[in-house]
Amino acid sequence: MPSPRFIFVIGGVMSGIGKGIASASTARILKSKGYKTTCVKIDPYLNVDAGTMNPIEHGEVFVTEDGMETDQDIGNYERFLDENILAENYMTSGSVYLSVIEKERALKYGGDCVQIVPHVPEEIIRRLNSAARKSKADFVLVEIGGTAGEYENILFLEAARMMRLKDPKNVIFMLISYFPIPTKIGEMKTKPTQHAVRALNSAGIQPDFIIARAEISLDEPRKKKLSIFCNVHPEDIISAPDIDNIYQVPLNFEKEKLGAKILRKFEMKAGGRDMKEWARMVRRALFSKKEVSIGIVGKYFGTGKFTLFDSYISVIEAIKHASWQFGRIPKISWLDAEVYEKTPEKMKEELGLLDGIIVPGGFGSRGIEGKIKAISFARKNKKPYLGLCYGMQLAAIEFARNVAGMKGANTTEVNARTKYPVIDLMSEQKEKVFSGKMGGTMRLGAYACRLKDKTIARRAYGTRTVYERHRHRYEFNNALQNILESKGLVTAGINPESGLVEIIELRDHPFFLGTQFHPEFKSRPLKPHPLFREFIRVAITKKK
Repeated sequence: MPSPRFIFVIGGVMSGIGKGIASASTARILKSKGYKTTCVKIDPYLNVDAGTMNPIEHGEVFVTEDGMETDQDIGNYERFLDENILAENYMTSGSVYLSVIEKERALKYGGDCVQIVPHVPEEIIRRLNSAARKSKADFVLVEIGGTAGEYENILFLEAARMMRLKDPKNVIFMLISYFPIPTKIGEMKTKPTQHAVRALNSAGIQPDFIIARAEISLDEPRKKKLSIFCNVHPEDIISAPDIDNIYQVPLNFEKEKLGAKILRKFEMKAGGRDMKEWARMVRRALFSKKEVSIGIVGKYFGTGKFTLFDSYISVIEAIKHASWQFGRIPKISWLDAEVYEKTPEKMKEELGLLDGIIVPGGFGSRGIEGKIKAISFARKNKKPYLGLCYGMQLAAIEFARNVAGMKGANTTEVNARTKYPVIDLMSEQKEKVFSGKMGGTMRLGAYACRLKDKTIARRAYGTRTVYERHRHRYEFNNALQNILESKGLVTAGINPESGLVEIIELRDHPFFLGTQFHPEFKSRPLKPHPLFREFIRVAITKKK
């Protein structure tokens, strides 16, 4: 088997300019040319995984099929490639250091003095090769978090340099850099990128490509200037202007023949595939005229004066995928659950204008009474409702309180002494929580769900058994299942091994469904998730 080719994607000037989207887009292009492609994300944090990171600061925690809590970029990779990215394809500084220390404690270094260099870069290289081998990839896109010149990612750059030294024909570097246009000056500036390239040079790395992120496309004078000062051919400087839709990026890259240029550097030929289906999807996303209005009732929105949506990025993308399939543009409203606790009049006004309501996942007590009020509104007013993880649990609590007469029903996560613990800690989780073992100990990854006949879920999926991804500690309390079902709650999906409730529904409602799992993690732009697709379909139908 030929050696895999590695493309290292590194950031310049500042963070948040789209390294993940650039990596995913490049991978999609190479896949469209007939090659097996995968992506790896490297986070420089000392957290062992992303599970303990604050979603407001770091964005969504994405869960892989095999149960790894990762950075949200893994979700982008899956959506662009339409393939599962597994735990092997994610690493942090913390996980790498932990492996090195565990090996040292087990005498795996044979008595050598264990050093930062070369042993840490060697562990990084081992992991990259393992990911390439397990995925049987022709190309591995490796996104290194942070920006050139930072202290935190220097060991990952060192690993990349060592790989290039050992196998120069199979490693190239791509710098994603930002080109500011100061308002008072009115001219695009290349100097920050020149400094970023020199920072990379000081780490022993020369970029083969520069992806120029800016408000507008790079002009020829800037490309020529960059070529001179950064030692990169003008044709290898690729414009990446701001766009309306992230799924345009592969198409824009291909306008500058990025795929062909990469293959030429590796002395490889393109296969016979194309991106026609992808282009059709993008056209639907850009040129649909009608709207469907969806409200997301959550709490992970604000940081200071800014509103951030990365906490729910997979939910947002799943709504888009389903809406586009019906030729609709989703109009998403961000609704603060804490506000609803104080101003129910505002809640009724806002929710009444929507075609559908979603309560996504989350933890803790903040804002849950506002969410429960929103769920009650959806139930009473026949408004299409989709509850995800915590959204399913709170829907069960709302039903128990207001339909089954269980006054004070709650989750023991919020009220450990509630008379009606509709949602309770899983027995195997209690010991972990009480002993303080929190990281990586939830119910994680894909589990089976068997669907009951004549349910919304069964109709949406069109099959008997599905596998969906989880991230939670608390579960629907089966001790209260019979009484809730007698009052009209439908337990539409059950895990066949444990008997745990995975999906709840309501009778006599156009669409009221909650999932203990996170269906948003498995939605793809070319394959919308069945539950989101059915939710949007009903929302559109009811709107008419």
